[in-house]
Amino acid sequence: MLQRYLILWLVLSSLVAAFWPVAVFDPFLASKPALGVLVAVTMLCVGSLLPADEVRDVLRRWPLILFGTAVQYGSMPLLAWGMTELFGLTGAVRVGVILAGCVPGAMASNVLTHLAKGNVSYSVGLTTSATLLSPLIVPLALKLTLGEQANPSILWGAATGLVWQVVIPVIVGGLLSHRNPSWKKLADRAAANLANLVILWIIAFAVAANRDKLLQAGGSLVPVLLGLNLLGYLAGDVAGRLLRLSTGMRRALTLEVGMQNAGVGVSLAGGLFPDQPEVTLPCGLYAFGCMLTGTVLAQIMHQRMTADPTDGASVQ
Repeated sequence: MLQRYLILWLVLSSLVAAFWPVAVFDPFLASKPALGVLVAVTMLCVGSLLPADEVRDVLRRWPLILFGTAVQYGSMPLLAWGMTELFGLTGAVRVGVILAGCVPGAMASNVLTHLAKGNVSYSVGLTTSATLLSPLIVPLALKLTLGEQANPSILWGAATGLVWQVVIPVIVGGLLSHRNPSWKKLADRAAANLANLVILWIIAFAVAANRDKLLQAGGSLVPVLLGLNLLGYLAGDVAGRLLRLSTGMRRALTLEVGMQNAGVGVSLAGGLFPDQPEVTLPCGLYAFGCMLTGTVLAQIMHQRMTADPTDGASVQ
């Protein structure tokens, strides 16, 4: 139910956060100190849901995984920087857009790849690879795109934050599911819904933290973030065609590149720029937008599925 109507819940939770009465206790803003823990819970759920056979299949095809990861980290930070230059963004909003482009891919891409009749194991591999490499690549991408704004403390904070919020929980979740049948059974039953609830809350926090600036800044950000999102899909599709990936793998790469884990971006923004809540706004809006466009794109891919025998197949 939650996964099926995720966009509806995303809209409703964001509206509640945007119009929450400021005269009473605000649970969204009160949760700011726990954002890192909430992201870690989400990634623990993701790790717990990784099928062992898909992980082995991914390891066997590591060159294609690294290729897809290189496409994502090579295109999205550059596209984010380019969009800020094109639209003349400055200050905290510019930092937020670039941060949204630098974070690893979102686990929602795995679900939408399934809907699009794409290669789910390849999608899982891309998400896992980008996640595990994020403490090394995200600080580098931030340094290259932000320049002097990315001082050493910010880069170190990004690296350490990604290690404890993202990498360690994914590994721990995978090990627990692999070694403990009871944990795996519990994860299969509840992890997906728990992860989605946490993501909804993190996005709602970003909306609440910027509710007084939402109409003013949010409207101007729509073309920037939409352009980044659509160009990301295009980069994934073009790269897949150049490498002559199967239709299923190309669909997985397209969705993976365009859909960033902006929930992680919200958490990083809150920790790295605690005095600039505007940095979280582009990440929150991007998470909302890429869920919407990703769902539409996956539906189009599903409807346009042909009789190509390589659809959804792996490249051996």
